[in-house]
Amino acid sequence: MKVLITGAAGQLGRALVEELGRRDWEAVATDLPEMDITDRDAIWRALSDHRPGVVINAAAATRVDDLEGDPDLAMKVNALGPRHLAVACRRLGAKLVHISTDYVFDGAKTGPYLEWDATNPLSIYGLSKLLGEEGVRQQCPDHFILRTAWLYGLPGPNFITAILARARQGQELKVVHDQRGTPTSAPALAAQVLALARTEAFGTYHATCQGEATWYEFALLILERAGLTVKVRPCTTEEFPRPARRPANSVLENRLLKLEGLDLMPSWQEAYNQFWDRYGEQL
Repeated sequence: MKVLITGAAGQLGRALVEELGRRDWEAVATDLPEMDITDRDAIWRALSDHRPGVVINAAAATRVDDLEGDPDLAMKVNALGPRHLAVACRRLGAKLVHISTDYVFDGAKTGPYLEWDATNPLSIYGLSKLLGEEGVRQQCPDHFILRTAWLYGLPGPNFITAILARARQGQELKVVHDQRGTPTSAPALAAQVLALARTEAFGTYHATCQGEATWYEFALLILERAGLTVKVRPCTTEEFPRPARRPANSVLENRLLKLEGLDLMPSWQEAYNQFWDRYGEQL
């Protein structure tokens, strides 16, 4: 099986390339500038040249706060880009795996979100990702849409690198304690993506690590594993204002993966411990 990855230089893209290296699948790693998913002609050339059986779209505009002031960029990359890929995959008969986000929800639900819960994005980023999902569904029947949340990996920057950088400078940390979600490691998600891509169980899935935490609780584990001792103070979202509104509840349940017997995701604590053991010296 030949797999073409967009956004291969990013956190998930790198984890996918590494995971494919352990299997008998051929990886075609693409990223800017040679592969711009907003360029329909570039997509068609790349897919026509390589003829992959699976395309994994790990490319996205993810600077959530910046996108509030640049909605055109969000729509080009996160909405039109996936649709262009879906059209090309349909024409070539390739499966498309598209990565989406918890930001398609408003976070008002009290329990974990299921795949069929109503969407209601609060930000330009969330809206653009929701439109990207719709474009994939409309244009490519052989698709998998995986919504994930609180993703981290190499090379960063991400929440882990930010916490470690400030702690190593001896700074007191103030970390939000009223947003709940599930920290999800890129290596764990990569293994889940490839397991699903082997099937024809097409549709929309949630794919996060198991359990839930606040950003404050996640920060405590990060510091514990790094052996850093600094004062950490929990705070509210209102004390840490950002341009883009965040869902207060980002907990996703992998209900459909479980029903299909395909849920491979570990607990968020186990996944982070594995990530630290493997990559901690690089963080």
